[in-house]
Amino acid sequence: MGELKDLAALVRANTPLLVVETPDEARVVELFRHLLMDVWRPLFRWSITEGLRRMDLDGEDPPSAAPDASTTLRAIHAADTRGIYLLFDFHPYLGYAGTQRQVREICQRRDCHAHTLVLVGTRIELPPELDALAVRFGLRLPDAPALLKMVREEAQAYAAEHGGRRVEADGEIVQEIVRNLAGLSALDARRIARHLIFDDGALDADDLPQLARLKFELLNKSGHLHFEFDTAQFADVAGVRRLRRWVEQRRAVFVGGNAPPGLDPPKGILLLGVQGCGKSLAAKAVAGGLGVPLVRLDFGTLYAKYHGETEKNLREALASAEQLAPCVLWMDEIEKGIATDSGSDGGVSRRVLGYLLTWMAERRSRVFLVATANQVQHLPPELLRKGRFDEIFFVDLPDAEARVEIFRIHLSRRALDPDDFDLPALAAATDGFSGAEIEQAIVAGLYAAHASGTRLAYAQVLEELESTRPLSVVMAEQISALREWARERTMDVNS
Repeated sequence: MGELKDLAALVRANTPLLVVETPDEARVVELFRHLLMDVWRPLFRWSITEGLRRMDLDGEDPPSAAPDASTTLRAIHAADTRGIYLLFDFHPYLGYAGTQRQVREICQRRDCHAHTLVLVGTRIELPPELDALAVRFGLRLPDAPALLKMVREEAQAYAAEHGGRRVEADGEIVQEIVRNLAGLSALDARRIARHLIFDDGALDADDLPQLARLKFELLNKSGHLHFEFDTAQFADVAGVRRLRRWVEQRRAVFVGGNAPPGLDPPKGILLLGVQGCGKSLAAKAVAGGLGVPLVRLDFGTLYAKYHGETEKNLREALASAEQLAPCVLWMDEIEKGIATDSGSDGGVSRRVLGYLLTWMAERRSRVFLVATANQVQHLPPELLRKGRFDEIFFVDLPDAEARVEIFRIHLSRRALDPDDFDLPALAAATDGFSGAEIEQAIVAGLYAAHASGTRLAYAQVLEELESTRPLSVVMAEQISALREWARERTMDVNS
């Protein structure tokens, strides 16, 4: 009951102006009703539709003043005893000089009792003259017991509406749902829980992806994050054996949220590598390996022409990701968003980098960061120093074993039998090819087979491969330099 205790202390101190930002008006009313058991004052509520009504007596009195703002403030000023006044959506009227003056006189106790005015709204911006007098009171987010109680209440509501039919619930899944609802307001958490329950009358494993989607749609108001519905599994990615072991060792600590003493929870990794070698697929596989949702941050949508807007967009995007926790936050081609070598952007990239580094160092939420990059020379040294990421992995061109697996995966994905193809020979013919180049050779072969009215054969795939000049040949110098740089500085995902 810390929330109620803090509120009681403010009222006892005769705080003249409280600001409560929330869409959950019912919870505000309930909180102040409970407050009267500890600190008794006459309690009133006002809205433009109902006017001023007293709430602390049995039932509610009829309006005691006309609904307009000025008349209401005159009635409060003239009241013969100090009271608490909940003013719903009152802040738009504070733009008028006369209304501001009336509020200031009440707050300064000019010929009136020590009232407490409580402004309640979803988002409240006050004029500077009143902001100096106000105390902002934040409603605390519900904890795990409160969320579990709320889920049970919604299950009871479902039973009441369906002739006593009980909700089929898996105890472990219910606990997982409660953990995923953490960080939401009581109103939002109840809305999602009700959706899950009333959808099919059950709480089971099928509800977890739905919960992640609903939570993302609720929190991503800025639009800078993209929910990746289809995460991959490591079985879908050729090679990456070391990365797979690394993730498996850390999954229990990250998902459970309870690291043993002396062990910091995992924070994130940087994936460097040759283009087309599967960094994006590996990022998706990390989310699949951890068993949490994947959201992608698009740096291109962050940048805006107005001063300070880009940094604000980044703050909002990272705050949304924290509310989605536990999750994987994927920053694709991060070097394009924080390159700091030009100075042509007025320092925006430098400020973005500064905020990102601070967030990486200070965050406590279960957001696992996966950053991918192609051009290591464009990455600032501050990002690469030890401690920013748990590990820096290098995604190299696939070796012969990985190329066999790549052929097997892409042929199977297209309803072709890999045993009909000489995979070792194809792997030998693709030395220096990336996974993307191998896939495109198969796709091109399929088009050629379709045009000739035949089924894809080994010879057609080999023909397409022979006509392909891989990136390792076209840009041999750059790729060779990248591989040489990574040799002693990074960890190979395959070995």
